[in-house]
Formats: sequence, C-alpha cells, structure tokens
Amino acid sequence: MSTAETRVSVEIAGSEISFETGKMAKQASGAVVVRQGDTMVLSTATAGNLRDVDFLPLTVDVEERMYAAGKIPGSFFKREGRATEKGTLIARMIDRPLRPLFPKGWRRETQLVSLTLSVDHVHPFDMLAMNGASAALMISDIPYPTPVAAVRIGKVDGNFVVNPSEEDSLENSDLDLVVAGTDEAILMVEAGANEIPEAEILDALDIAHGEIKKLCAAQHELREKAGKEKMQIEVPTVDEGLFAAVRDSHGAALDEATQIFDKLERQNESARVMEEAVAAHSGDPEDAEYAARSAAAQMAVDKLEKTIIRQRIAVHKKRPDGRAEREIRPISIEAGVLPRAHGSALFTRGQTQALSVAALGTLKEEMRLDTLGLETKKYYFHHYNFPPFSVGEAGFMRGPKRRDIGHGALAERALTAMVPSIDEFPYTIRVVSDILESNGSSSMASVCGSSLSLMDAGVPLKRPVAGIAMGLIKEGDDYVVLTDIAGVEDHLGDMDFKVAGTSEGITALQMDIKITGVTFDILRDALTQALEARTFILDEMAKVIAEPRAELSEHAPRILTVQIDTDKIGLLIGKGGETIRGLAEEFESQIDVNDDGQVLVYSANGTLGEALAERIRSMTKEVEVGDEYPAAKVVKTTTFGAFIELSKGTDGLLHISNVSPGQRVDTVEDVLNKGDEVHVKVVEVDRERGRIGLRLAQDPDIAGKTKEELTAVGNGGGSRPPRDRDRAPRGGGGDRGGDRGRRGSGRPRHGERDPDRG
Repeated sequence: MSTAETRVSVEIAGSEISFETGKMAKQASGAVVVRQGDTMVLSTATAGNLRDVDFLPLTVDVEERMYAAGKIPGSFFKREGRATEKGTLIARMIDRPLRPLFPKGWRRETQLVSLTLSVDHVHPFDMLAMNGASAALMISDIPYPTPVAAVRIGKVDGNFVVNPSEEDSLENSDLDLVVAGTDEAILMVEAGANEIPEAEILDALDIAHGEIKKLCAAQHELREKAGKEKMQIEVPTVDEGLFAAVRDSHGAALDEATQIFDKLERQNESARVMEEAVAAHSGDPEDAEYAARSAAAQMAVDKLEKTIIRQRIAVHKKRPDGRAEREIRPISIEAGVLPRAHGSALFTRGQTQALSVAALGTLKEEMRLDTLGLETKKYYFHHYNFPPFSVGEAGFMRGPKRRDIGHGALAERALTAMVPSIDEFPYTIRVVSDILESNGSSSMASVCGSSLSLMDAGVPLKRPVAGIAMGLIKEGDDYVVLTDIAGVEDHLGDMDFKVAGTSEGITALQMDIKITGVTFDILRDALTQALEARTFILDEMAKVIAEPRAELSEHAPRILTVQIDTDKIGLLIGKGGETIRGLAEEFESQIDVNDDGQVLVYSANGTLGEALAERIRSMTKEVEVGDEYPAAKVVKTTTFGAFIELSKGTDGLLHISNVSPGQRVDTVEDVLNKGDEVHVKVVEVDRERGRIGLRLAQDPDIAGKTKEELTAVGNGGGSRPPRDRDRAPRGGGGDRGGDRGRRGSGRPRHGERDPDRG
C-alpha cells in the first residue's frame, strides 16, 4: 500500500468529481476527500472490534459543519448538536445501498463518517458523501466487494439533468431523483416528483445508471492505486445435511405455521416451531459442542423459513395471507375522526393503520432550518411516529428514530407538489402520522392518511395522493412482483419499492433492492402494478372524501388576505408599530405585512378577523366620492366646520353650513364637539388641492344620489390633504391643531373666514 497522496477524477455531466486520499485522516481504515467545485466532503470508513452479534454492526454518520458554508450555528450553545434531519436522511441514503453488500459473517464494529468541509451552494454535498463512503470502504482493509456510486437526476425545462445545481434542485426541477448502484445494477432509488409518468422514471433510471458506471470505474482506479490489503473473513455456510434433517423433522409444521393469516399469531406459532427445531437438533445442553450445534441449527432453521415462504410465493404464487400477487388488503377509511383537530383521517389497510392529523398555523409558525442548504424555511412538513405498541411490543419512546425521520420525509415528499403555495393558502401546515398498527407499508399508509387529513382540513390540494409498496420474490428464473407487501414479504423479499402519486403521475419513490438480478423489465412491471394499485386506492379514498372541504374547521385559525398600496404600509404600521399593535389587540388577531403590500390577518374568531380586514381596507383605501363612514369621529372643530377622521391620517371637512341640515347654527359646537361620532358621506375629493368635502349621510339634499350627482353637490367644502397622522408635524408642535396651523393647504387659520365659502 502506498502512503503517498493519490488522486483520481471523473467527469460527470461536464463537471469534475475528484477522489483524493493519503492527506487527511490517515489513521482511519480508509479516508477519501471527494470534491466537486468548491464543495468538499471527507469520508472515512473504520473497522473496530469484533462483536458477538447476529447482525451487521454498521453505523453511518453525516456531520454537517457550519463552517463549511461560513456560518455560525444558530443554537444557544453556538455549536453543532445532534444530526439535523437532512444529515439523518443522507446517512440513510448512504446506509441503504451499502448494507446489503457487506459479506455475510462480517461482525466487526464498522463506522462510516461523512464530514462536510466546504459547501459552495452549487454542488450538493449529499452526492459526494454517498460516493465518498463507498470509496473509503474500497481503499480500506474492510472486505467490501464492489464500489457503489450515486447520482442525482433532475428535470429542468422538460429535460433530464444529471447532478443539477442546488438551486435548480430546489426551485426549478420537477424531479429530484437520487439513484445508487453498482456497475452491474441499481440498488437504491429515492425521489420526489411533480407528477412524473412511469415511463419517464424508467428513462431517468437508465440515464443515472450510465453515470454510476463511470463513478464506479473511478473508485476501482483509486482502489488499485491506494487500496489496503483486505481482511480475511470466513463466510458462514449452512450445513446441508443439517438443513435436510431440519426440513424433514419440522418442515411441514413450519410450512403450516407460516400460512396463518393473523400476523401476531403467525409470528408466535412460527417462533414456537423454530425453537422446537433448534432444540431438537442442538444435542445435549451439557455437551461442550452444544453452543456451536445450536448456532448451526439456528442457521438451518432460518434458511428453512426463508426457503418455504419464498418458494411458496415465487413458484406456487401463494402469499402468506392467501392473497393473489396483485391483490390489495382490505381498506377502511374514516375522515374527521378527531373533533378538535383541524383535519384528521384514519386509514387502515389490512393490519396496518395510520392516524394522520393536520394542524394549520400562521406563517410565523413555519419550520426554520439551520442547515448548510439554501432552503431556510418550510411551510409544510410531515412527522411520522412508530410507537412500539403498533407491532405488539413494549419499548422506549425517546424521540424519533432514523426510520421515523426517513418515513416522515418520504410522506412529506409525496405531498409537497400537491400542497398549495403560501400565496394560494397562507398557512403553515403540519401533518402527523401516528402508526397505530403495522404489518408492512406503514409509510404508504401515512401518505394516504395525510392526503385525507389535509382534504378534511380544507387545504386545497391540487389532487389527492395515494401510496403503495411493491415487493419482489425471485427464485432462479421464477419471480413474482407483489402488490401491497406485508411485513414478512418485505423482510424475506428481494425488493421494497414504495410508489406514491396522483391520478396524473408519480410524486415520490423509494426503492431498496437486495439482489443484483433486478432488470428494467421487472422495474417496469412493478411500476405498472403500482399504478394499478394507486388508482384503486384513490377511488376508495374518493368514496369517503373526494375533494377538499369547502370550509375550514371551526377550530382552525382564520387567515384573511388584504392587498394595500405599498405607500400605505407605513400608515398601517404607525409610529413605532403603535397602529398595528393597537389593531391586533383590539381585534384579538395577528397581523403580518409583506413588503409587496400583502397584509395577512390571523384570527381564531372569524367575525373579528373579518371586521379587522374591513378596518384595514377602510384605513388604506383611497377616499372616493360616495363613500360612507357610519361612525366617523370629530377630531377638531373650527369656526368654519368640523374635521372628521375618515381613517387614520385622513380627515374630511364637514362645513358649518352642513352640520345641521335645514338649520342655521352660529358655532359648530352648538351641534358637534370633539369626540362625537357622525355618519358622513363624501361629496367632494380634490386630490390636487388636498380637499375632501363631507355631508351628513341623512342630509336630504344628498340622500340616494349617484356618485355623479354627489360630485355636483360638492360645493367647495375643502379639507386638509390626507396625511400620515403619526408623522411629526412640520415646523414643530405636537398637537393636531398646531399641525394644521402650519400646513400650507390654503385652509384659513382660526378666526379667519373661509375664502372658498365666499
């Protein structure tokens, strides 16, 4: 092995991706720095102590360092804490294609770590982390057999793009497809899409595999130049003689036990038969060879169970619960199950049940993301919980596990393209799916339940979304694609292929393949069956709730939108925010104002919300002839009339001759005083001179007249121009009168005669 620095590179879609080793982290079993542009990831693979366990002790960690993007963490402690949701999802994408290829019997503690060193916000670091993990394994002494590579496929302006930029992936792409595989086959697919047809998905997979082969070749080259000698491992094998003996003694009983319909009963009876078989073929417990014989017997029994179930499905086309290969388990749907929730649904398929609940909040309740990515906020998000009682077990409940985060992200991705934008529906939306019972496909049940709960909440989804999990059993040349797989079919099968979408196309994919013999013909069959199943489920959902409810729940906050001129924003906010705070307090509501003049009113009380929205409209609208103000307040009286506040900062003049129709008054105060409320109507608006003339609405001279007739009635009873009353008055003076006395509006000063009244 060479200790010198070694570098290899490959060009993918016109951009160089390099793999370099021998410079950093040289005490790890394998360490590679992967770079594309200015994005760099250090990937390490390390093998530790041998463990006496019957599973692969592999852990994968993705460490997002904020310094990679020149950022300081936003937490109280100002340092990175537990893995972010994005880091967890990337770790799962690294783990899923790599785990099945580890040699059987590898029991050393193994850790793969991806450390972000630099992020340029053009080249996403997740693809580099996935490729780097495989490259680190390849050059290490861990006996990993073959490289695994990954690429992303986007669809921008109708064309497929390999490894699109981060901005394109986030904003411009109708497809976000991550594909991982070897140079021989695809192993993993993760995708979100905007109703992409099945045929296009297959085309994208084909393009991705072509690029994967190039990346695998680069890893082979790196291995040849800088790889360590691999550790030797003895792969455990089943004693064929013992296997035959177990089959003869307990094969019939195990075959019968594995056909019991109920999941828990089947598991319990199968476990009883298998324990009996192990005990019968392990010999005397006092014998020194007992432990070895017991382990050998356990391997033989495990193989027997797998062989019985797989052959029954692949050769005899008979599934454990008796269904046909395309048959979906019985479906039960109920919407609106929780009285106080904004939207809820209970979706049951066989022995899998999801309770999905939607909650609506204000835009200020969005999820804020402190990550290395460009996205900083989310207004729709989905959380998935898998409590132990859902599978009849007792266990710890200490927050979401990686699986919970992954399944929640998949369901979120399935609905994202169908959820309205905040311009169309200005709410933050959270959906929680609690799995109450599970026997396979719980993530797809949560997709269906989420779609139903959102429609129950009145969220205007573009189209409902359903999901289905497909499986594969392949024995030699015989294979069968299974629709709606149960837990045992997932555990013992060769493929877990989850497909979610609408009647128009696919919105999310997740595929994990455990064998290398899955052809594109098999994938095509799986997608075709998934479409058939998805259509059936959508029809069942439509029988319960076919479209979003017309009205929101009475318990949901009301959000109303008012559009105002941008030059009125200051008027609405007021000096130091005084006006907007006063309105919010008066109407028990929340008010958000955007820079484009969009005002969002949030209120738990619909009546108060509507009243507030109307107040804002009246405050900010331009005064027109014919407008009426039923409760306008007198803010100042003069010798020639009364100034009436029409809205904050805008007054009109009710001339002394109009304060009491049909009667002559000596002073305004004989009829009106400051603070009185009157019902007035606008009869004159002179924007050039800044005059607004008013008459009492009950004045017989104007009652029932049209806008044109009112304009003729206007007789010059002018006013000061509309102004923002919270601005400091020109020339000093803090009171209203002092302000008016210094304005050059042509208005007479106190004691002077109004020249416009002749």
